Amino acid sequence: MNDAKVDSLLVLEGLMIFNNAKLIASLATKSRLPAIFFDSKFVEAGGLVSYGPNFVDMQRRAAYFVDRILKGTKPGDIPVEQPTKFDLVINVSTAKELGLSIASTILLRADRIIE
Repeated sequence: MNDAKVDSLLVLEGLMIFNNAKLIASLATKSRLPAIFFDSKFVEAGGLVSYGPNFVDMQRRAAYFVDRILKGTKPGDIPVEQPTKFDLVINVSTAKELGLSIASTILLRADRIIE
């Protein structure tokens, strides 16, 4: 990425990516690349920002569907749902390390700030 003169990074989801969250977050920071991730695990591991569905909420909804199916509802009768809650998590320590300032309006919108 350094050779290609990349100036930012968007990390999409995938099992291999998720399992290497700490490595990916540290490589992005070491390469001085502001990166946005799909899950807060990356920000907790030192990444800059994550914005994505609240996976705990999605698991709760999945349990609700399993309950309905076990009680006899046909799966085809249950409507498909999209995630409705998205979390914005910002690591201000990483922002400082990258020499970035996060606008106060963005910080106010964050669901969680990691210092």
